[in-house]
Parts: sequence; C-alpha cells; structure tokens
Amino acid sequence: MHSFVELWVYLSATPLFGLTATLVTYVLAQTVYERVGQAPWANPVLWTVLTLAVLLTLSGTAYPTYFAGAQFIHFLLGPAVVALAWPLWQRRAELRARALAVLAAALAGGAAAAGSAVGLGWALGLPAPVLRSLAPKSITAPVAMGIAEQLGGIPALAAAFAVVTGLVGAISAKYLLDALRISQPEVRGFALGTASHGIGAARAMQVHADAGAYAGLALGVQVVLAALLMPFIARLF
Repeated sequence: MHSFVELWVYLSATPLFGLTATLVTYVLAQTVYERVGQAPWANPVLWTVLTLAVLLTLSGTAYPTYFAGAQFIHFLLGPAVVALAWPLWQRRAELRARALAVLAAALAGGAAAAGSAVGLGWALGLPAPVLRSLAPKSITAPVAMGIAEQLGGIPALAAAFAVVTGLVGAISAKYLLDALRISQPEVRGFALGTASHGIGAARAMQVHADAGAYAGLALGVQVVLAALLMPFIARLF
C-alpha cells in the first residue's frame, strides 16, 4: 500500500500520470467485466470514470494535471470513431438496400431522444441554457458540445449529459430490449447507437458483430442529422 501511494505521488508530478492512471484503471475494470461475463452493470467505462473521480478527489489532483496525460487517449477517440466505418463498409450492400428504413428510424429515434429530454426538462422548469445543452445528449460528446454551443447551451454541460446518457444506455439497454422481446442484433445495435452514441456502440460491438456495425451506423447518422437539423429547429422556437 505504501508503495502504491509513493507511485501515485511520483506519477502525479509527471505528464504520464493521466495516461497511466486511465490505462491501469481501465484494464482492471475490463478484467472484472470479462470475469462477470460482460454483465452490463460492470461496464468498464462506468467503473473507470467512477474510480478515477474518487482517486482524483481523494488525492487532491487537479483535473488539468490529469488531462495533461489523458489527452493522448482523447486524441485517439477520433481514429476510433473512424474505425467504426470498417464494419459498415463490409455490409455496404445490405445497408444500401435498407437505406430508407435506416433514415426513417434514425429520424424517429433522434427526435424521440432529444424531444423527450427537452420536454421533461421543460416540465421540471429547467433554465433555457440547460435545455439547450440537453438536446444533443444522445450525440457523441465532441459533436454534442459543438451543437450545444450553436444552440446557446453550455458545452461542458452537454458533454456531461452525453457521457451520462451513453453510460445509462449501455447499462440498461439489454434489460429494456429483452423486456420488449427485441432479439435481432441489427435492431438492438441500431437502437443502442441511436440513444447512446459511442459508449453504446462499444457495448454493442462486444455483444455481436452485426449489433456493433449497426450501432456505429446509428452513431454516424445521428451526428449528421443533429448537426444539420438541431440548429435549424432551434431557430423556430
């Protein structure tokens, strides 16, 4: 234990601190996730975030100090999202045949995700900037931040809403879709990607290859639709 504290103190003074802490925590969380049969409640992203938050709080480590190293992982998010296009390319003929159905489902899913969040927030009396930050909650965080800024929302708040939405979807989707007796991997994956963006897509990819491909497709379509339609719709209100 003493050695661990010494190591933590040493690393916290170097730029590699954030990178090392994130990788070690994630590997441990992933190991537990595999040991319990990839149970949704053991989602490694969720437990990595919670563990790092506790460690940073208890050690008094400032977030900029942590992010100085963790930004290397942040940089890799872009290539990781682009890599989701590969399984889609492998299924391009199938997707071409289902193009209209995919577009209709994406429009309905995106409208339901944004509309329900904003409507519920409005009913609870949340202020306008918070409502505008809630609207892109089902879009991947970097894009959600940009859209929220265009809408007059708060980018940092939009990022937090997006991460929470992704985690809730990744953890609860299996139980909800099982209860609705939806068994097709393509449908489950598309629903997960539509509601829970990249975090949901990562979960779908671990469960079934087709589910992962359709989750990645849903993620990409939602990004395009939200970037085009949300600013336009916001001007109407």
